Amino acid sequence: MATQKTKQKIVSAFLSLLAEKGWTGFDMSDVAEGAGVKLSVLRGAFATKTACFKAFVADIDQTVLDRVDPEMSDEPARDRLFDVLMTRLDALQPHREAVRALMTAARKDPQLALTLNADARVSQRWMLTAAGLPSSGVRAQMIAQGLVVAFSRVVDVWLDDEDPGLARTMSALDRQLDDGEVWLSRLDRAGRMLKPLMRRARTSRPAPSQSPDPDAPASPSAV
Repeated sequence: MATQKTKQKIVSAFLSLLAEKGWTGFDMSDVAEGAGVKLSVLRGAFATKTACFKAFVADIDQTVLDRVDPEMSDEPARDRLFDVLMTRLDALQPHREAVRALMTAARKDPQLALTLNADARVSQRWMLTAAGLPSSGVRAQMIAQGLVVAFSRVVDVWLDDEDPGLARTMSALDRQLDDGEVWLSRLDRAGRMLKPLMRRARTSRPAPSQSPDPDAPASPSAV
C-alpha cells in the first residue's frame, strides 16, 4: 500500500504533467515515471487521472481549513466567505498552470466538466463550513453550486492577474459575491411566495381510501 508520502509524490507528478502537457497529453504511465513509482504502486494509490485530481482538491480543502482565521469569526458572513475563498486562491497559487490546463480541458470535454463540477461542489460546501455558514440541506446545496460557478469566474480572472496584490481578482470576487447575494435574495423571496401554495396543495389533497381494492395491481414502489 502506498504511503502518504508516496501519494504526495504521485499527485505532485500529476500536477507537473498537467501543467506541462495538458489533461490529454499524458497517461498514468507518465505519472508513474514522474513520481518514480511502479505501476502497481500507482494503481494501488490512484486508479485514474481523475482520482489524482480528487486527491489534489482534498489537499487544497485541508490547506484552506488549516488556515481559517479565528479572528474572522465575528465578521459578517460575506467577509468570512471572501476571506476563505481568497485563502483558497492562495493555496492554489503554486499550481496555477495546472489549474489553467484543467479549466481549458473542461471547456472541451463535457464529461470532465461534470466530474469537476461534482468535486468542486463538495469543496465549496467545505468552504461554507470554513466560513461558519450552513453547508447541509437543499438551500446550502444550491448555494454551493452557485459558488462553484462564481468561483470558476473568479479563477478565470486570477489566472491572468499578475498583480502581487491580486486587485483584479479581489474585485472579481467582490462582484461575484454581490451577484450571489442578489440571487440568494430572489431565491428566498420565491421560496416565501411558494410556501402558501405548497400548504394549500397539501391541505386540498384527497384523503387516501380506507379500503383499497384487493384486485388492484401493486404499485411499482411495492415491488
